[in-house]
Amino acid sequence: MKKTILLIEDNEQNSYLTTFLLETHGFNVVAAQDGVIGIDTAKKLIPDLILLDIQLPMMDGYAVAKALREVDSLKPIPIIAVTSYAMVGDREKCLAAGCTGYIEKPINPESFVAEISTYLRS
Repeated sequence: MKKTILLIEDNEQNSYLTTFLLETHGFNVVAAQDGVIGIDTAKKLIPDLILLDIQLPMMDGYAVAKALREVDSLKPIPIIAVTSYAMVGDREKCLAAGCTGYIEKPINPESFVAEISTYLRS
């Protein structure tokens, strides 16, 4: 059965590339353009994994991760920050907000799906 990934990403090009890579490898991808829609979609969908951009309009990814972690049915779902924030301390800030993992943008198309898959094997 296909694993479902919720992609919370406002950049159309990033969303297209991520969706293309994941769907090519057999994943079902559902996209949300902002954090509010992403939280609502996650509650209804209960995905296998959430990919979360940190730099989102209205509600940043840190706030989205914290809100997702407050929903009992979403607590076991891996949340992976996929972000251009790559300064010292950014990874720790993502993990402290509730993210399970962290991948820097720009993503590497050759290794991205393998990285994501490691969070789905548990």
